[in-house]
Amino acid sequence: MPRGNPAINKPMNISAELAAVVGAGPLPRGQVVKKLWEYIKKNNLQDQANKRNINADDKLKVLFDGKACVNMFEMTKLVAKHLS
Repeated sequence: MPRGNPAINKPMNISAELAAVVGAGPLPRGQVVKKLWEYIKKNNLQDQANKRNINADDKLKVLFDGKACVNMFEMTKLVAKHLS
């Protein structure tokens, strides 16, 4: 019997705004989060004082409802709106 949550491995359609950051879909939710973190680290967007916070650039502000800074838990909630 397979382990884990099968919903995480199900390919999801992604919005054009999210595709600008993680690439074209469909992608499983786990891959979306992985690619999002790759983008954050590549562009040095993780707050140095508080590593739980992500400082948004122009592409991420669109995903984060215009917020300049979100914590990592809020980030996953906001990005979920771009998955279907």
